[in-house]
Amino acid sequence: MKSSLLLQAAEEAERQLPMPSWAFGVIAFIVFLVLLGITLSWRGISHRH
Repeated sequence: MKSSLLLQAAEEAERQLPMPSWAFGVIAFIVFLVLLGITLSWRGISHRH
């Protein structure tokens, strides 16, 4: 009886993601590329002064 209650609770706790799982990886990759671009844009700034 305990196992059936646990299974029922697990089924009720399931949530749907707001987008496909691969989209989270794509968004993270784009964010990291933007951060890399910002980092590289500051490269060599000490030589300008």
